[in-house]
Amino acid sequence: MELSNIKVPNHVAIIMDGNGRWAKKRFLPRIAGHKEGMNTVKKITIAASDLGVKVLTLYAFSTENWSRPQSEVSYLMGLPSKFFDTFVPDLIKNNVKVVVLGDVSQLPDNTRIAVRNAINDTSSCTGMILAFALNYGARQDILNAVNYLIEHHQGESVSFQKLSQSLSTGILAPYNDPDLVIRTSGEQRLSNFLSYESAYSELYFTDTKWPDFTAQDLIEAFNDYSSRQRRFGGITEENE
Repeated sequence: MELSNIKVPNHVAIIMDGNGRWAKKRFLPRIAGHKEGMNTVKKITIAASDLGVKVLTLYAFSTENWSRPQSEVSYLMGLPSKFFDTFVPDLIKNNVKVVVLGDVSQLPDNTRIAVRNAINDTSSCTGMILAFALNYGARQDILNAVNYLIEHHQGESVSFQKLSQSLSTGILAPYNDPDLVIRTSGEQRLSNFLSYESAYSELYFTDTKWPDFTAQDLIEAFNDYSSRQRRFGGITEENE
């Protein structure tokens, strides 16, 4: 596949689905899938950075994931420490900056410390932004933004710009909205992920489970994206 013919999206968002099913297929515990999924995060982060992506947003833990078995939640909460302890040097080497979307105040202390350290350690990086959606839900994020605007902008009309700036993704400007949303493992829904920001995003669904997702799979998603015409509700001359 000729990379020169591929249009690389500025902002790619990924719903990393299928860790549990990947493990079940191999008669392994679900946490084995999450562990392997963490390795995939490392590979795809470097691949996206090398391809020229400006922002990579990963749906790591949703506000609904708290309802999972406590043992699984506890394991997921321990992943950031393991992940960042081994990967931050590579992130710095590749000039990748870490940011977080969502309400981290509700995360366990060790998780918050690991996240904070990763953000601080990569704060001087000027390359791709790696945004982790942790304890994130689009509806809650919109509600938080509305309440913030009510409290701090009373009597003022609310514009789309003000609302966008007040969402968690405001820190990603000017790439707040994903150009391409990828979901692995065959499901075809957003699952409360970047609902506002994805109003005009291109959606790409693949049956490949997240632990099996490779740089080549990412390139194939970009290739599919390159073949689409983004009109944002308008028309082009050839579509008149």
